[in-house]
Amino acid sequence: MLLFPAMSITVAAEELIYIGTYTRTTSQGIYAMRFDPNTGALGAPELVAQTPDPSFVSLSPSRNHLYAVSESNAMIVPFRIDPATRRLTPLPARSCDGKSPCYLAVDRTGRALIAANYHTGRVIILPIATDGALGAPHPVRTHRGKSVHPTRQMAPHIHSATLSPNNRYAIICDLGLDKIFIYAFDPVRASLTPAATPYVATAPGAGPRHFAFAPDGRHAFVINELDSTLSSFAYEPANGALTLLATHSTLPANFSGDNFPAEIRVHPNGHFVYGSNRGHDSIAVFAFDHLTGQLAPLEWMSTGGRNPRSFTISPDGTWLVAANQDSDSIKVFRVNVQTGRLSAVEGGAAVPMPACVLFDHFALSPSATPTGVLYRQG
Repeated sequence: MLLFPAMSITVAAEELIYIGTYTRTTSQGIYAMRFDPNTGALGAPELVAQTPDPSFVSLSPSRNHLYAVSESNAMIVPFRIDPATRRLTPLPARSCDGKSPCYLAVDRTGRALIAANYHTGRVIILPIATDGALGAPHPVRTHRGKSVHPTRQMAPHIHSATLSPNNRYAIICDLGLDKIFIYAFDPVRASLTPAATPYVATAPGAGPRHFAFAPDGRHAFVINELDSTLSSFAYEPANGALTLLATHSTLPANFSGDNFPAEIRVHPNGHFVYGSNRGHDSIAVFAFDHLTGQLAPLEWMSTGGRNPRSFTISPDGTWLVAANQDSDSIKVFRVNVQTGRLSAVEGGAAVPMPACVLFDHFALSPSATPTGVLYRQG
């Protein structure tokens, strides 16, 4: 069954944004909406895949396939995207061989998908066939141990898997162990092998959550959920080694209260780093100096909602789109590419419990009209 309508691409005027959600309230799955790259305006959300708790979605390098977690069902759900029409066709779902999958990374050859299982501390690889279908999962690595937080770190909690720019290493953030693991990655064999330096430890109780590389491929960043910090690292592409350079709070000095950072993104020009605060409900903006490796706080911009679990930056670096999970809202911000600072765009969109926002980066015709055809998974 087709999930998205036929779309002519004769006139390139708009892009598509996918929204992964939690289906605990009124959401029914994955939504899509149009985005105007000239004004930042969002179109009306359309439900394009009905599936339980697709809290993280990812695209293949070819952008011909979309993959989603079904967090509550412990499944990975693939879809084929028609390159001309952007229609979606479901492919057979696969078990994640764990519990609560929360992050997906497709390697740069399109041969393998790495999934992070939060509650079982297990990293798995699923081979990808030439038609985009997923093979049986390979249970590659299971983490053991705990750290210092009395409730959040009594066991491993893998929260992300990020592939290096040269596709040779996988960086795995384990919030429960206060460690960032480094694995050599082989997409042909679908294998992960501990690197020469198998991990770097964060500060006790930091809780590393998400990781991002700078465009230069020699710097990287992690956002820490439990102590509200953001760290910069030097990265060695030849062996995957990480060296801590600097750590800063994601919060302004005058804030008091609970806060749990979530997402981290690096601007395409490499000069600015952004992190979301859940509690302060803001995007923290940092300048990054490539020569010194130092971060400098620039501003904190309210996301105009509650619990910004996810945000993304447009490929040209001029827009930031944030998903406020607990206020059911998507908000857009214009990015000043010279200063890195944000300015809010009026309006936005309403989506129930948005948990992940993803640009398709594919131009759409202004004449195409979504039909809202659905696919029910499971």
